[in-house]
Amino acid sequence: MMYWLQKLQQKRWEHGEEQNHLLTDNHNISTEHPELLPALSREEQTGEFLDPVKTPTGHVGVEAASLPAMLQPTTLSNISLKHLGTELQNFGSKTVFQFSGNKKENRTCLEGPNDTHEELPQAKGGDPAVKDPQQEEGTTPAQKPSGGCLKSLTIRHNSTPLSLEKDEIAPDRVSRLHSDIPELTNELNAQRELVKLLHRALEAAQQEKRACASYLSADESTRLELVRHKVRQIGELEKQVSLLEKEKQELELRLRLQTNLTDELKQHVLLLMEKNHAKQEVILKLSEQMANENCLPENRDKLTAETMRKLEERIAQLKDDQDAYKTQNKFLNSEIYQVTKLWQATADREKALEMKCAALEAKCCQIESKYLSMIRKLQDNASKQEETQQQVVKQIIADQSKWEVKAKPGNQVGGFFNEYDEYGFKIVSSPVQDKILLAKIQALERKSMQLIANQEGQEKAIQVKWANHLSGRSASELLPSPELKNMIRNGVPKEYRQQVWKWCINRWVRHIRERYGSKRYQELLRLCKNKDRAASKQIELDLDRTLTNNRLFNSPTSRMVQKLRRVLLAYSWQNPEIGYCQGLNRLAAIALLILREEEDAFWCLVAIIDCIMPEDYYSKTLTGSQVDQRVFKDLLSEKLPRLMSHFDLHNVDLSYITFNWFLVVFVDSLQSSILLRVWDAFLYEGTKVIFRYALAIFKYNEEELLNLSDNLAIYDYLGCLTQNISEGRRLMNIAFVEMNPFPLKLLQNRRAVHLEKLKAELSELESIREAYVKEKVEQKVSIDGVSEDEDETERNRSGAPTSDLPAGDTPKS
Repeated sequence: MMYWLQKLQQKRWEHGEEQNHLLTDNHNISTEHPELLPALSREEQTGEFLDPVKTPTGHVGVEAASLPAMLQPTTLSNISLKHLGTELQNFGSKTVFQFSGNKKENRTCLEGPNDTHEELPQAKGGDPAVKDPQQEEGTTPAQKPSGGCLKSLTIRHNSTPLSLEKDEIAPDRVSRLHSDIPELTNELNAQRELVKLLHRALEAAQQEKRACASYLSADESTRLELVRHKVRQIGELEKQVSLLEKEKQELELRLRLQTNLTDELKQHVLLLMEKNHAKQEVILKLSEQMANENCLPENRDKLTAETMRKLEERIAQLKDDQDAYKTQNKFLNSEIYQVTKLWQATADREKALEMKCAALEAKCCQIESKYLSMIRKLQDNASKQEETQQQVVKQIIADQSKWEVKAKPGNQVGGFFNEYDEYGFKIVSSPVQDKILLAKIQALERKSMQLIANQEGQEKAIQVKWANHLSGRSASELLPSPELKNMIRNGVPKEYRQQVWKWCINRWVRHIRERYGSKRYQELLRLCKNKDRAASKQIELDLDRTLTNNRLFNSPTSRMVQKLRRVLLAYSWQNPEIGYCQGLNRLAAIALLILREEEDAFWCLVAIIDCIMPEDYYSKTLTGSQVDQRVFKDLLSEKLPRLMSHFDLHNVDLSYITFNWFLVVFVDSLQSSILLRVWDAFLYEGTKVIFRYALAIFKYNEEELLNLSDNLAIYDYLGCLTQNISEGRRLMNIAFVEMNPFPLKLLQNRRAVHLEKLKAELSELESIREAYVKEKVEQKVSIDGVSEDEDETERNRSGAPTSDLPAGDTPKS
């Protein structure tokens, strides 16, 4: 590059000298522009500023400029950084050759800040800018001054003759010079851009030179690391190229798909346009046809007369129909009046017959239950009877069974009622399945109590009371009050139970629903689909054991079972500390039977576990449940001291029965009609309802339990204790009226006392367990140590190597 710059200055200096000779001959220039002459003399006086550079090898100067021109000579894309000096020399030579090689062009020198230009003729001796390389090598840098200014440029004037006449008019030349100023300015800008590009190339070459120098001066490890770095960069670039290729293929595929879709849409649009065009043609034809027909006056008059005649006939027919309908309406009104009177009389008679039938059915049930009871007693005393009497009893039982089968087959028991109630629970469900007579006696007693209650109008009175209380408002607008509490304790009618339960549940979980939002259940279901929990296995096992006496949960593929699965999985995500506990399936199943909707059943489960029941009631340790069992024993000792003494005398543990009552709120224990009344009060008042009904159950069967004097007999009777209850009204009256009331604060105080005791016992058990485990570990370590000593002694005797020595060494004596 330095060599090229020096040659460029030399060429410009020679060109300036030639122009100076021409200026001395032309007196017009000196007279019109005298300021140019001092400028030229100042240029001659400037000294050199570049050190001499040796001539580089390869094609330079005129030889390089004579080579074929590049496609883009002004760009640096084809310059090799390895031989940057030679490339720049060739590039500079070509540039100088392009600007100075044309013998027909004129050169003009620009000097000074005022941009004064002068047209200078070219000498006939040829192009001074192109010289032989041997002459260039002979010229020393000391012989050439810094030469022409960097602002002097060349310009071509093809229209100007080689020899200018001295008498040419100066104003014409000045105007031509001024017209050449834009072209010269453009060329000046181009030269400046060229200089900038050369400076950039010089900087790149210097950077590469420094990098090469550092590479050569570095040790072998550093060079190897640099090479590896470059290899890694190449690998990364290849990966990027492969990724870009894949992306390109995907984009091409998408483009083809979009193109195909566009073609299909275009075809569809064309079809629609054709269809629309056809419809428009049909519309135009029909419009023209209608217009032609309407334009004819004869057709218009004919149509008008015919239309009027048809309308008059239609009006006459309608008047006749109107008169006929009036007569028919009067007749039908009289018939409706007569039929209404007959229907009212029939309804009154049917109601009287239903009451009479209910009374007869109740009496029949009572007689049959007494009859079956007598048969059962005879069967129990069969060992004391004679053989003939035993045969008679067996024949009576067989005849009774045959009569029941013939009375009404299918889902009927005794010919009086269905096997299942309106909620799907079995009515005949005695735990003693082999005692068929006992189960049928219990079923007949229940049916008799229901018929008597319907006959006395108790259920109807409750429905009327609820209807009056909810008149003009929905169940969600209820307000807590003593009257409402009393109504709920007496039982909520089935037509209002769903709404009342929703209102009770919302009272407990309102703050939780506000915290999580209205879409909490849907969010939990999405979690159940995306992730699996450990509780799901236990849930699947318990689904088949849920409400086995209910036909809606008998099949694993039933809708209720599917709903139950989703509710339990959702709650396992709602409360991860509990997840799932055995017994929650039965709570959720009862909620689904009444509320029907999954989300409502889910919030019912949240209300029972997180709000109503005490803390740790359904945890792994069941601490809350154990505390309630101790509290219940205290209350039973206070309310029924004789019965509790009887249990203590025979070493009866009541938690064997009552623990499940408290855990699932009597589900699978009480019959459905009584169970739902218990849940009505439980959802409204809380856990004290469980204590009240548990005490009432023992009070209900107190005399029968006191008459039992054997431990096994007591446990056997406790197994079917709740199944012997058929009078729900009596049980409710015992729970809330006969038993002395106890407030919720008393329960909370008792729970706190027993909780402290239970925690102390658990901590003591934990310390005993840890001590036992520690002792076992120490014993194991001692046994292992003795066995290792014995093994080492045996190895020493046999000469075998020990574990601490190499295999080839022997221990020293």
